[in-house]
Amino acid sequence: MISVVVLGAGNVGSHLVRIMQSVKKVNLVQWYSRDKNSIKSDTKDIELCNDLKNLKTADIYIIAVTDKAIEALSKKLPFENRLVVHTSGSIPLKKIDIKHKRGVFYPLQTFSKSADLEFSEVPFCIETMRKEDSNKLITLAKYMGSPSYMINTEQRQALHLSAVFINNFSNHLYRIAHELSDYKSVNFDVLKPLILETAKKIQSTSPYNAQTGPAKRNDQVTINHHLRTLESHPDYQAIYKQLTNSIKITHGLKKL
Repeated sequence: MISVVVLGAGNVGSHLVRIMQSVKKVNLVQWYSRDKNSIKSDTKDIELCNDLKNLKTADIYIIAVTDKAIEALSKKLPFENRLVVHTSGSIPLKKIDIKHKRGVFYPLQTFSKSADLEFSEVPFCIETMRKEDSNKLITLAKYMGSPSYMINTEQRQALHLSAVFINNFSNHLYRIAHELSDYKSVNFDVLKPLILETAKKIQSTSPYNAQTGPAKRNDQVTINHHLRTLESHPDYQAIYKQLTNSIKITHGLKKL
């Protein structure tokens, strides 16, 4: 049995609480948020806390707050020499106050409060100063049904940057595609099988080899037609040009 206190009621914190409630080998001791009212609807038989002075003893304290708040919150914790970890992809381990046993428990996945997650598909990137602490975090991930990897700060930051391209930027491109299809009264659902097939394809081949489309085949006629279509959307036209040139360069072709 591992005892845990979760600090933070955002997307990550809420999902961690949800999964830990269902795991028999995890004792969720407390859920901390400055505003207890914001998390009441998400709780069942969980002790809520909005005063750091009232935090109880636990094996692991998980800070799941915004990046800019991690360091300050770790300094405010009214104890020392306990295992305190954050869940950020970009913040160094050493931003946690030195009075603690420090670690990182970064779930590499996209989180929304309204969307359920299978934690078997949430890999945790783990970093600690001491082997015994890493063993605790590996065990916690295992109890949650998640794979885990020992990843140092530089590696984690590279993964986080890669994840922004994979998730955040691709989702923004989905939004642009949604707007463009709506503009011509085309149901966006028509494009969803393409989204799924694109993601499925790179499970068995590299993104480099999976690349298709007019930029890859150097189809200038189609590219020019697309650019003319986007003349009323200059921001999207600029994105189209930038991505087209990036694909061309990657595959040894001349830029636009």
